[in-house]
Amino acid sequence: MKKSAGAKGIAVILAAAMAATMLTGCRFGFASDPDDPNEEVKEVPIDTSIDTFVYDSSLQGTKITLLNSKAEIQVALEKMSQAFEEKSGVHVEVMPVTDGDSPYTKVVSMYNSGTPPTMAILDTTDVIALAEEKAADLTGEDWNAEAEEYLTEVNGKIYSFPLCIEGRGIIYNKAVIEEALGREFDPESIRSLDEFEELLEALKEAGIEKPVSLAKEDWSLGAHHLQYIYETYDGTSEGAQGIIDEIKNGKLKLDTYGRLGEFLDMFDVLKAYNVAKGDPLGADYDEMAIDLADGKTAFWFNGNWAWPNLAEAGAEEEDDYGFLPYFLNNDTDDFANQKIQASPSKQVMVDGQMSSEKEQAAAKEFLNWIVFSEIGQQMLVKTCNVIPPFINNPYEPADPLSRDIYEKVQSGGTFNASAIVPNDHWAVLGAAMQKYLAERSDREELTESIIEYWAEQK
Repeated sequence: MKKSAGAKGIAVILAAAMAATMLTGCRFGFASDPDDPNEEVKEVPIDTSIDTFVYDSSLQGTKITLLNSKAEIQVALEKMSQAFEEKSGVHVEVMPVTDGDSPYTKVVSMYNSGTPPTMAILDTTDVIALAEEKAADLTGEDWNAEAEEYLTEVNGKIYSFPLCIEGRGIIYNKAVIEEALGREFDPESIRSLDEFEELLEALKEAGIEKPVSLAKEDWSLGAHHLQYIYETYDGTSEGAQGIIDEIKNGKLKLDTYGRLGEFLDMFDVLKAYNVAKGDPLGADYDEMAIDLADGKTAFWFNGNWAWPNLAEAGAEEEDDYGFLPYFLNNDTDDFANQKIQASPSKQVMVDGQMSSEKEQAAAKEFLNWIVFSEIGQQMLVKTCNVIPPFINNPYEPADPLSRDIYEKVQSGGTFNASAIVPNDHWAVLGAAMQKYLAERSDREELTESIIEYWAEQK
């Protein structure tokens, strides 16, 4: 499915019901600092010899701000803003969201103080909550046509710019698998939960006793894992919201919901082959990257945002890493067993409440520059190292995780569903998932925890 992430048609009900409290269920996913000042960073050259973008000379000297909640690209965005200023004469100050602040809390506090950023990189939930009151209408911008499958509508209008696509699934290290099994490994050959478990058993017999790394963090368990029960309802954001509403209103009896049972079947398999099975709540996130890169494990459930951790652990861009789906059953025709979840995780909102017309125009030019200028296209992919949601961008990500997601997006191997949940979903239900991971609760108790959580959201 490649329909609007975020998603089309759900925003009106959601914004009215949860605008003040919603945040994404997803965190950055970084345990170490990818912008370590002592780390030697390999610069990717940008060709600036061709630039056909038409700049508005009347905007020269304008100063605007960009609030950045995607920490791992702070330095890259600063480089982009510098390149844009050299060409346009517009100064873009990139302000990071500091540790301890949520993007939503930070931007709201800036509005309350009367100094909102001209642009803000936010999660989809934040945009939906703020859009109609705070944001500039971007519906008429030319880049809409280049990313229409990844746009977020609120009451039929576009208030945000999709910055990047991120996906998650079972990361594999192909070289480790092939060395252990002594044969070529074709990821496409694994199409069901049973086949995945057979592969794990074969690796165990070949000497990799526990081939899976499984993070203990509540944000991983409560969002990246658990939200599959919503997102795989039919692979759409509309479907995810529909099933959430039915659970919340008690129309759906969660203990009879097939996707929950299937999700737990898969999670139980991951638990059984977890390298930290003896002490699952003592697992170290950074060590998981090292284990996968070194071959102690062959799989790590995570997203393409984990590449800096793997690179720090010694993985190279030439290495063969990729994603397997989060297998839910043995139906090889089920999209969940064929595709990877991928959606535009970060959106840029332009302030329409306090910014001047000239500042808004400069912000819109910056966004158009990212999409339509030869320099901006390169820097989005090569400097920021993200997966572009714009069909006119000819550049491919360099790292193998993002490259695999990119190729799957191009070939229809992803489903674009985003579950919009309250800001405490990952913490509350992540804690319930931690108990289940540590075998301190059973399926019945976990199910009851989910039911109770949603009942309190009415």
